[in-house]
Amino acid sequence: MVRLWFALGVVVVVLTVYALVDCALLQRSRVRGLPRWVWMFVIVLIPVIGPVLWLLIGRGRASTGKVVRSFAPDDDIDFLKGLDRATSDQERLRALEQELADLDAPDPRDLGSTGTADPTGTTGQGKQGGQTGQTGFEPKKTEPGEGDLPGRRDA
Repeated sequence: MVRLWFALGVVVVVLTVYALVDCALLQRSRVRGLPRWVWMFVIVLIPVIGPVLWLLIGRGRASTGKVVRSFAPDDDIDFLKGLDRATSDQERLRALEQELADLDAPDPRDLGSTGTADPTGTTGQGKQGGQTGQTGFEPKKTEPGEGDLPGRRDA
């Protein structure tokens, strides 16, 4: 029976020392309920209940380490970096649109004698007899060997 009381005494002393050291070294923001010095008195003066109360109530939970702060949009660096990326995307989009517009521009070689471009690539001459198709333009005629021949793979 003496061994049991001795073992329980050792457990109580170890628990009290652990709770006291933990209370003394814990961050101030994690101490809950009472001031730190009051918790130390409770741990020392109330042998079993004091350390148990400290571990259950006085000790706050560990934070995740990430502090969540709200910023105004012009103070948030990540938001401002996103704006730079969006601006560069807009510039890239404008450059691509300009490139497409340049591709759609009439080729000076396709201009007829009147100086206007024909979208079909002809020089503005219609079918014989003055009749043209519904659009008013005749499709460009290709020479043999220019890709419209059956059996050619490069067409």
